[in-house]
Amino acid sequence: MLTASYAKINLFLEVIGKLPNNYHQVNTVLCSIDLCDYIRYNVTNDACISITSNAPALANKQNLIFKVATCLQNKYQIEQGIIIHLDKHIPIAAGLGGGSSNAANCITALNKLWHLNLSPIEMHEIAAQFGSDINFFLEGGCALGENRGEQITPLADVDIKNILLVNPNIHIASSEAYKLVIMPNPEDRQVFNISAFSRSCLNRLEAGIRMVYPAIDELLCSLSDYGASVAMMSGSGSTCFGIFHNSDTMQTCAEYFANKGYWTKITKTLCRNSC
Repeated sequence: MLTASYAKINLFLEVIGKLPNNYHQVNTVLCSIDLCDYIRYNVTNDACISITSNAPALANKQNLIFKVATCLQNKYQIEQGIIIHLDKHIPIAAGLGGGSSNAANCITALNKLWHLNLSPIEMHEIAAQFGSDINFFLEGGCALGENRGEQITPLADVDIKNILLVNPNIHIASSEAYKLVIMPNPEDRQVFNISAFSRSCLNRLEAGIRMVYPAIDELLCSLSDYGASVAMMSGSGSTCFGIFHNSDTMQTCAEYFANKGYWTKITKTLCRNSC
């Protein structure tokens, strides 16, 4: 079975505070985009789980796909095995949720292939064990993420075209991004308002990252200079994105960053039924 595992962007990410489990409490709005990895699953008659990839560093037991498959096999005493091939296109550790998307894809695929008959609630409980964004990818489309991000409320789909993704080839760990966050006072916390879309977009992690990583600051300034109506970092970075009114201007901006050796991708949001 061949599947598509879609990336996301965060249109909004406010940090509320620290939770007792040492995670940060967030309020975030996530949207699926049409950038994706491809994952192929082949069921075997032995109990072996194996993973291969065009990105060799991901073909190991530390990959969330392998961990999820092993968890499901052990939890439900599955005698079959699975051969998984990950064709990676989403940048790694880049704020686009690639690893989390892959994990959610694995839960959904193995639920079908191993005939687990898991309910949505059961799949969400499993997803929450492995990360904060995985639950979003079980839903896709546009959604509000609360608590540490795993409590998902679907929102109406948003149709945004002319999105330019830019990654300056920097890896930023989520843990570092949250250590650098400049926490707002309670009265300064923001909320997302879809009717005032451009003015509502915010990433609270961005300011701290911009101070430590000048390349991110320069990237975001350049997106704005090229006419992006929204220029912001996605998730914990390092991928940033600009939303443009004019596709020709966006293409010119993409060429500018490509000439600097940055990874670029023109994309758009996806509705829930397309994910």
